[in-house]
Amino acid sequence: MASPSAPVHPARNLAVFLALLIGVYLLVFLTGNKLAEPKLGIDLQGGTRVTLTARTPDGSTPTRDALNQAQQIISARVNGLGVSGSEVIIDGNNLVITVPGSDGNEARTLGQTARLYIRPVINGVSVQEAQAAGRMPGLGGGGMPGVPGLPPGAGGGAPGLPPGLGGGGAPGLPPGLGGGGVPGLPPGAGGGAPGLPPGFGAGGQGLFGGNGGAVPQQPLTPPAQPRPYPQEPTPTPGTTTASPEPESPSETATPGTSGVPEPTAPGSSAETPAPGAQMPALPGLPGLPGLPGMPGQGDQAQGLAARIAAEKRLRQSDNKVVQALALQIQAGRCDKEDILAGNDDPDLPLVTCSQDHQTAYLLAPSIISGDQIADASSGMDQRSGSNIVQVQFKSGAADVWADYTAAHIGTQTAFTLDSQVVSAPQIQEAIPGGRTQITGGSPGFTPDAARQLANVLKYGSLPLSFEASEAETVSATLGMTSLKAGLIAGSIGLALVLVYSLLYYRVLGVLTALSLVVAGAMVYAILVLLGRYINYTLDLAGIAGLIIGIGTTADSFVVFFERIKDEIREGRSFRSAVPRGWARARKTIVSGNAVTFLAAAVLYFLAIGQVKGFAFTLGLTTILDLVVVFLVTWPLVYLASKSPTLAKPSYNGLGAIQQVARERRAVARSGGATGGKSGAKARTRVTAQSTEQG
Repeated sequence: MASPSAPVHPARNLAVFLALLIGVYLLVFLTGNKLAEPKLGIDLQGGTRVTLTARTPDGSTPTRDALNQAQQIISARVNGLGVSGSEVIIDGNNLVITVPGSDGNEARTLGQTARLYIRPVINGVSVQEAQAAGRMPGLGGGGMPGVPGLPPGAGGGAPGLPPGLGGGGAPGLPPGLGGGGVPGLPPGAGGGAPGLPPGFGAGGQGLFGGNGGAVPQQPLTPPAQPRPYPQEPTPTPGTTTASPEPESPSETATPGTSGVPEPTAPGSSAETPAPGAQMPALPGLPGLPGLPGMPGQGDQAQGLAARIAAEKRLRQSDNKVVQALALQIQAGRCDKEDILAGNDDPDLPLVTCSQDHQTAYLLAPSIISGDQIADASSGMDQRSGSNIVQVQFKSGAADVWADYTAAHIGTQTAFTLDSQVVSAPQIQEAIPGGRTQITGGSPGFTPDAARQLANVLKYGSLPLSFEASEAETVSATLGMTSLKAGLIAGSIGLALVLVYSLLYYRVLGVLTALSLVVAGAMVYAILVLLGRYINYTLDLAGIAGLIIGIGTTADSFVVFFERIKDEIREGRSFRSAVPRGWARARKTIVSGNAVTFLAAAVLYFLAIGQVKGFAFTLGLTTILDLVVVFLVTWPLVYLASKSPTLAKPSYNGLGAIQQVARERRAVARSGGATGGKSGAKARTRVTAQSTEQG
């Protein structure tokens, strides 16, 4: 038979709970923004959820360390933007960014790889002019298969050079890529020949530029400075920008050809590839299968790694002819998605576009990378009134930048972010001190764009590149509708529990309602504090966990009350049944809540996304259920059992149970009396028989 194991102190228990409740509400109203408002998720207040798919240049699976590092950097970017209630989680090979509220649109830029490089500008082509002309300035008109505006084969051919670079006419290269016929050098190396971009091969420098929409050419003799910087970045092996050396005839030609392949007969099938077919490899350019990366070229279903490699062969070649072709091709697709974004090699030249899609650039290898940035901030230029990004370099990069700007006054230098040109200003003077600014070109940065760029530069580049495979935006109106639906569902569930409790348990049902009210008040205050201090956001899944928590709490009440009924059936009064019923019920209540909490914990640590919100609120309400049952419900029921009024069956609803107990006692008493009479009669008969025998 169960019995109370310790003296009961209901007033002490209630005082402890009241102190806890007052304490949490003091924290709610005296700390933070002092508003009793929990933070809501995007499905309740609106916002943006962006799924970023990680990609690696070689197509391999990204490592967990790289994903963790990317998660930390993006989280820092979110905090740097002041975005509240956000969440960055790892889901397989994806990162899911959730940004509630009106600032959710900024989540679309948070996954930017943000690899910044500073590259000298070699040449620039206006996209509008290139598209209007249908060809690259200096390249012949007509139509080369697969290259808009570049006709097939013409030009003569100089020994050791690809056909067409020497003047007569050979299939495979645009006409006009030569006219001088200087053996071993591209035409124009002594004054410029029609058909090549101005300055192509001039003076042996191998630099485009000067006119025709091109940007200023790097000075051949930089001004004398205290710390002169080399005129051009020192090329790494295999990345030289000099004109191609003539190849040995034995390497490129058979006897009798003088180094020039036999021309293809006009009208033959080899003259013009079939529409959509892959272009043949360009003669003399090993390793470049046709012109990879051109619109309509190749299999679109090929792996990402193969597509990135093809882009690099086209847009990061150190061959002047390929650079010219790549510049023309890129000018025609500046508004398309850049497969190379964030994956360019800083040690190689780069053909790319400006972020406004108005200019295509040929850039030299990088001189400074983004990981050499110490700090970045946004602001406004006092002279021009435009928005700018202020960049502070680390000490080593500061010296490099000072030397470079001093030696290259009057030339353009491009700031590239994820393989696109953000700004390409002209150096006006030497810039010592390691500070510089990014202006954003034309029309310039908006205040938000400048702030976002400064934020991503400040916290560093991501170890992986990402593409936004999915973006979901929830309007505030839809979020409010979801919130109302969740509150209505919770209210209906709570009302049903209260109605059932009042009808079935009466005064005990009133105590149930009071316990649920104080439990709800405690849960609400804790949700407000969690949102304030750990950025916990309540979403629809969390509301579902709260509703299920109501059922868990009600289940604890039912277990307690049914144990009281069991004690009354055994013949005890309401007053004596309550402590004994509690002693039997509390073990069951603790065991049941422990199982629920264990399930919630497993779900929280193994699940992702909104499921974690459900598990969190379910676990929270489970813990608070134990607190409320031990500190509120049990003391209140104990006090009610001491009241003569509440002990009446008409108030506590236990009349039927007490009637059953009385009937059992009556049966037991009547059974005992009947047994006594039968025994007396039997004893009388035995006595009579003994007398007769005697």
